Amino acid sequence: MKEILSISSAQLKRIITLKEKIEKLQSQLQAIVSDSAPAEEAAPKKRRMSAAARRKISAAAKARWAKVKGTAPKAKAAPKKRTMSLAARRKIAAAARARWAKYRAEKKAK
Repeated sequence: MKEILSISSAQLKRIITLKEKIEKLQSQLQAIVSDSAPAEEAAPKKRRMSAAARRKISAAAKARWAKVKGTAPKAKAAPKKRTMSLAARRKIAAAARARWAKYRAEKKAK
């Protein structure tokens, strides 16, 4: 292969025109191939469903299955809130105070 410095300006112009023709033909070939091939990039976007819509669909499906099975759909009972008596809270607080007092006493002793 000749060095670039030894190429005449006419040859250089010829090389440039050939290179441009090659690029143009490649782009035309790419356009033909992309038209006939399935477009992977143009895939439709997935639709998102809201949480409320999913709940409605779920409830409807459960009702249909309950109808098929012959049972009524069960409504979930809310879990009972656990409450602690005042005496129990005071007992726990007193135990915590005693633990901290013991911790501070041991720390002071060191």
